[in-house]
This record gives sequence, structure tokens and C-alpha cells, in this order.
Amino acid sequence: MNIDPILIGRDHAGEQVHLLPAMANRHGLISGATGTGKTVTLQTLAEAFSRRGVSVFTADVKGDLAGIDRPGGGNARIEQRRSEMGLNTAPYSGAPTVFWALEGGGGHPIRTTVSEMGPLLLARLMELSDAQTDVLRLIFKTADDRGLLLLDMKDLLALLGWMEDNEKELRTEIGGFTRQTAAALRRRLVVLGEQGGEKLFGEPALDVRELVRQDLSGNGLVHVLDARSLMTNPAHYATFMLWLMSELFEKFEESGDLPAPKMVFFFDEAHLLFREAPPALVRQIEQVVRLIRSKGIGIFFVTQSPTDIPDSVLSQLGNRIQHALRAFSVKDQKSVRAAAETFPINPELDLSRVILELAVGEALVSCLDAKGQPQITKRVLIAPPASRLGPLSDDERREQIRRSPYGTQFDTPLDRESAYEVLKKSAGQQLQNSGTPPPLPPSAGSSARPTPAAASPRPASAGTGRRSDTFVEALGKSVVRTVGTGLGREILRGILGGMMRGKK
Repeated sequence: MNIDPILIGRDHAGEQVHLLPAMANRHGLISGATGTGKTVTLQTLAEAFSRRGVSVFTADVKGDLAGIDRPGGGNARIEQRRSEMGLNTAPYSGAPTVFWALEGGGGHPIRTTVSEMGPLLLARLMELSDAQTDVLRLIFKTADDRGLLLLDMKDLLALLGWMEDNEKELRTEIGGFTRQTAAALRRRLVVLGEQGGEKLFGEPALDVRELVRQDLSGNGLVHVLDARSLMTNPAHYATFMLWLMSELFEKFEESGDLPAPKMVFFFDEAHLLFREAPPALVRQIEQVVRLIRSKGIGIFFVTQSPTDIPDSVLSQLGNRIQHALRAFSVKDQKSVRAAAETFPINPELDLSRVILELAVGEALVSCLDAKGQPQITKRVLIAPPASRLGPLSDDERREQIRRSPYGTQFDTPLDRESAYEVLKKSAGQQLQNSGTPPPLPPSAGSSARPTPAAASPRPASAGTGRRSDTFVEALGKSVVRTVGTGLGREILRGILGGMMRGKK
């Protein structure tokens, strides 16, 4: 099946420059200085993928990407560009959009469980020391061995407290840890909860496979994460987006080469992902970028300069769009030369000079041809989007959330029985019966191992109302997913958890 190529723009000779959907899973880069048109280019590509049935996920870090939901028009500069490129007869149209948010009312709540995040990413989220990370790993191992579900922040805090109370008994089983380190980890967990962790962790959790969906017209849904407030804590933003990327790798099956990707994932402000990242993490990211394309997922990094991306990752990005850079210092000039060197040579263009001359909405472009080979670099006027440029009003956003195809599936939080409730119940029963502290729950392999509470979710509390069938189905999927990844083995979720388990 042939799918129409995506128009990126026209070069100065009037020839169209395209991105081939079949090559989109070879990934891409959109770079350029602030205000040179990166977000508009992202919007143009996102709506083009949507029209070809491809689902899109992107973060809206400034609030100006939300307009992709509505038809454009009324912008004199856009009208002029459309006329110059012969696009003025094409109708304006928006893309079917779903809004998500980690906090606030900017979209459906997007949650994951503590066990889904895993100790590796959670440690990076909290910027833990090595000693604190070791204690966090012990919490996950203890929960796994005893069939205790880690769903939210209070589960982590409760199990850490129980481990502190039973440190002597646990020493022969999992090794010792100092109370000072445990207390420091507790403080970090409390801070994380205050910074939004209590909203991020919980249920119903998002299964990334649910993001691949089309509307009734066959257009792929464009998922926009409201990251305006999240950007006040860049480490949280980068870690969440990394978790999402690793989930896409883990959850999707191998599909080989497709006429178009199942999903395209735009990672805006991508430099945050690599800021102070240890070499081991960079290697993991390189691996997922290299292998995820066979699962039908395309990743586009959006950042200011190609030098923000490590060479090992940059070499995996086959489609390049470079907007203007500014050179106010010797360091800036070196960055410009380095950016030019990442593009195929065009003997008619001095790329280092052209990068400094590019106007807003203009870029150097090199995409892969049908054989997967980079095409010659061209200076291109970027095609404008057919959707609105700029933000939505609060009323427009609320209307779109109300019309979302997901309904209220993720809107009502669920608090079923997990580690916190099990430990609280066990402590209460033991103190009532004997006045002594609760014993150690049985570890993995014991015949007395408790049955996970996941099989029988806690009834909804009074006043929450009747759940819809869609919500119950989503809950069921979440239960199965949590039990399947959390019991009977050490939890290794997080960065490429599935890949790591496969190598054990």
C-alpha cells in the first residue's frame, strides 16, 4: 500500500521536498534557535502524519501547539506562504486531538504505577545517590518477593517504613542498609510527592498501546501532553518522556517495515534528556532508538542544535530539518560548523553560512529516499500547517476534552488494595491480637505467600458514582498488567526493562 509522501516545503528552485512515511520510523531531528519555526514545523509534520492514519504523541511545552485541534485561517503571513507554495486552494483543517496532563485540568490525567516506572527511572527522577538507589532497589525486590503491589507514593513510603522497622530480620535475606540512607530516601520521596508524584503515580494507568487510534475518518489521533507547568521541573519532564519512550519500545510487537509508522513520537526540548546523563543511560537510549523502528515507531527529537544530541544517537536520526542558528560567540560558531557537518554535502550551498542566514520558517532539509539513503541537503521554505497556530482558549480546551474518544476512562482515580493497605491491615491485626509488631510477610516461594489483591479491586468509595464499562475494562487491563510485571520475578522495569529481562 502506497501512502502519499509528506510535503515539507519547496526549495528555491520551486521543487517540492518530501518526507516518505515509510522512512519515518528511521527517526528524525528538528533543530534550530528559539523563534526560528521549530514548533510550526513540528505541527506541520504532526497533522500530516495524522491525515495518513498515523497516531502522534508530542508535548506542548509553551502552550502554542494546542491549536492543532482547530482549522487555521486569518493569519496574513500564513496566507502569503500558502499562496507562494500553491497551497491556497487546500482547505484549512484541524487534526483530531486528545489532551493529556500530569497535573491540572489541561487534559486527561496521565498516570503510571510505581512498578511500571521501575527503580532505574525513579532513581533518576529523584536524583538519588548510589546508596539511596540501592535502598530503592531493595524496596522493589522486597515488594516483588512478597507479592506486594507498588502503585503509588504511599505504597513506597509504607514499605520503606516497614523495612526500617524490620531491618535486622531482613538483613540475612536482602542485605543491610543504614537508617541514615533510608531516612534520606524517605525525604526524597516526600519531596517527589509534593512536586507532583502523587498525581503521576496511581491508577487507572495508561497503556501506551491505547494511544494508537484513529477517528471515524481514518485520521490518526494527535496526543498533546500539556507540559507548561511540567517544564518548571525539567528533570521530571525528561524522565517522564523517557519512560514513555521506553514503554513504546516494550509494549509494541515487532512489525518490520511498514508503509507508515504506527506512531510518531516527538520529543521536544530533547536536550533535557541528555543533560548530565551517565554514559550507561545514553547507551540505553541509543539502543531503544536503534531497535524501536522495527516496532513501527518513529522518534523525532526537537532541540536547538544537533550538538545537543550525543553522536551515537544522532547517527540514528535519518531525517534532518535544521532551522537557523545564531553565532554570538566562538562557542556558537563551533556549534554552527558542527551542525553543518551533520548534513550531506551540497556543493552549491555553504551550509555553515546558510544556517546563519535562514529566515524564520526556512530550513536546511535532508530526508531519506526510498532506499533509506540521505538525500542531498536543500534550502527549503517550510510548508505552513492547515491547523491553527497558537493556543486554545480555556473554553475550547475544555470542549475538546469533553469530546475526547476516551470519555472519562482516565478521569476518576482508583485506590485499590496494594502495599500500603496490606501492611496497614497486617499491623492492625497483629497489634490487636498480641500487642506485638507485625511479622515479616512470607517471601517468594513460601506456601503462605499472600494472594495479590489485584484479583479483587477495592470497591469504589461512596460518592464516586457508577463507573462506565470502559473504565472497568481499563481497570481490568491495568490489574493484569500490574500483576504480570510485578510478581514472581525481580522488577526490572524502567529503561528498556523488557530488553534487560531478555538478556538475563
